[in-house]
Amino acid sequence: MVKTFTMDLAGRPLKVEVGKVAKQANGAVFIQYGETTVLCTATASDKPREGIDFFPLSVEFEEKFYSVGKIPGGFNKREGKASENSVLTSRVIDRPMRPLFPKDYRNDVTLNNLVMSVDPECRPEIVAMIGTAMATCISDIPFDGPCAMTQMGMIDGELIVNPSQEQWDKGDLKLTVASTKEKVIMIEAGANEISDEKMLEAIYKAHDVNQTVIALIDQMVAEVGKPKHAYESCAIPEEMFAKMKEIVTPEEMEEAVFTDEKQVREENIKAVTAKLEEAFADNEEWLAVLGEAVYQYQKKTVRKMILKDHKRPDGRAIDQIRPLSAEVDLIPRVHGSAMFTRGQTQICDVVTLAPLSEAQKVDGLDDNIHEKRYMHHYNFPSYSVGETKPSRGPGRREIGHGALAERALLPVLPSVEEFPYAIRAVSETFESNGSTSMASTCASCMSLMAAGVPIKRMVAGISCGLVTGDTDDDYIVLTDIQGLEDFFGDMDFKVTGTTEGITAIQMDIKIHGLTRPIVEEAIRRTHEARLFIMDTCMKPAISEPRATVGEYAPKIVQIQIDPQKIGDVVGQRGKTINEIIDRTGVKIDITDEGAVSVCGTDKAAMDEAINMIQTITTDFEKGQIFTGKVVSIKEFGAFVEFAPGKEGMVHISKVSNERIDHVEDVLTLGDTVKVICLGKDKMGRISFSIKDVPEA
Repeated sequence: MVKTFTMDLAGRPLKVEVGKVAKQANGAVFIQYGETTVLCTATASDKPREGIDFFPLSVEFEEKFYSVGKIPGGFNKREGKASENSVLTSRVIDRPMRPLFPKDYRNDVTLNNLVMSVDPECRPEIVAMIGTAMATCISDIPFDGPCAMTQMGMIDGELIVNPSQEQWDKGDLKLTVASTKEKVIMIEAGANEISDEKMLEAIYKAHDVNQTVIALIDQMVAEVGKPKHAYESCAIPEEMFAKMKEIVTPEEMEEAVFTDEKQVREENIKAVTAKLEEAFADNEEWLAVLGEAVYQYQKKTVRKMILKDHKRPDGRAIDQIRPLSAEVDLIPRVHGSAMFTRGQTQICDVVTLAPLSEAQKVDGLDDNIHEKRYMHHYNFPSYSVGETKPSRGPGRREIGHGALAERALLPVLPSVEEFPYAIRAVSETFESNGSTSMASTCASCMSLMAAGVPIKRMVAGISCGLVTGDTDDDYIVLTDIQGLEDFFGDMDFKVTGTTEGITAIQMDIKIHGLTRPIVEEAIRRTHEARLFIMDTCMKPAISEPRATVGEYAPKIVQIQIDPQKIGDVVGQRGKTINEIIDRTGVKIDITDEGAVSVCGTDKAAMDEAINMIQTITTDFEKGQIFTGKVVSIKEFGAFVEFAPGKEGMVHISKVSNERIDHVEDVLTLGDTVKVICLGKDKMGRISFSIKDVPEA
């Protein structure tokens, strides 16, 4: 039986059908918002996966080109690997959903979103987010929902609920907020230096909208929801914890855990584990879950000491940032480099500048191929955490961290007119112990300045953590969390910004939501911390962007030509422009508006190319002087090429002040000569004279 549910959401109709398709999934909804249509399904395995100590959740966002009436490009006319947008959307859906599943659940769960139709007025990402929550809530999979997600945009200071694609792209805010009935559970934002107050207003306006969607989900669960199935719990037995505390006392565990050296802590935990393995040698059942049990013991120890005694593992105060250092120009010959170190987290960022033609082309679910002029890539090798494993390319985490740092810096980048370069920043993680994405933001900002990119303002980032007790009022917010506090804490609240406002937020939690006082305190703490980082660490290393790009960076000079003469510069099938490039070794980009960018490292070659272009596009007038090459000799005169594809004729009578019988008596093919324009002859050809060139 098909059940249909509808509501008005931000002025557009939302329609959800249950029981129409994908009936073998544990839960499925066919959801339509405007004319955007997504099939959202939730499926779970019958039994837990053996030998794992984590919840195996997989979230997929599948972009189908038929949804926008396009055939995929390339030779293989089908969708390939997930796009960066698909990966980032999957992560945004995963982060609020994961904490709402039982912590001891080990059954495989897949949340799949199939984008089947796209209406530019209703972004498919928000439809998939809402549909995923609905499909999971009405399924028999254990889930502590409902939850909902809303996106907020802002144009001219006005907040827009679930903006269209155009409003999303052009606005000053790109905010996604997920909520339960009581609390905010996830925040993802990119912003054009928005104030803390405006950001809080937008977050809680989205939270209010979420409540209207949650009301619809409650109705759906009441009418078509399945009873939640029983599952095999993988929780650690309480009697095992009791025995562990007899063998390794809480005081001993505290001593093992509380140190500011990650390697020392790991050695201490190895010793604790070895002691417990020896004690449980005859109990195979306990040995099988000992790793998870030791993890839980550490977690309880750290949380107790932070919450009750305000004692952090490395001895810092609750709002204290780890030791900071920064330097620039540590890598020779690259266009820009910087290293930022915060405690045992260290990022080296390298910037490369290139012509605009090297911008990344992105083919997505819309009518156009977009170009990304600024690209930020993040790498996380195993040696950064003292491990060994082969590199298999960037995973979802690396893509997400790169996108966060990219989003953080986009608002301060100069316009194309101010700085006509494509820019790539690569953050290499040298060492990791908490919040490498925020260190990446700081390092990238300094690297851009070192490369001579005239950014508007300095950007810094920091992360706050959280440890909660039994009530909403029992909590501690931690500034600058290290790895241990991230693993054992309840929140990772990352905020980047300038002195003027916020540029990006990414908030993940492991609990069922944050109260407004926690959100407000986290935003306040990160505001104070990023100003401290800029003033005490980044500015002493480099206080403002370099006035010019570096020695090894390509130089770009822009000139403007008449758009009607672009064809003259390009030539038939590109012959003219390719000849200029071959002669000078430069790169040339031309926009439809006639803006010409000449890129190279040799100033003389660039000047030569610019001179050629200006010569080609000049309206020839009597008296102009050019330098050209003799390319053809006839009985009546010689033809001189004064720019690629441009020739003029020197009549034999204009070759020399003395009478000559043959042009060859004075000129030879390939000679370089100066000529003066005499205008055009009767045949419309440009006429030159050599003998009438004024003496210098």
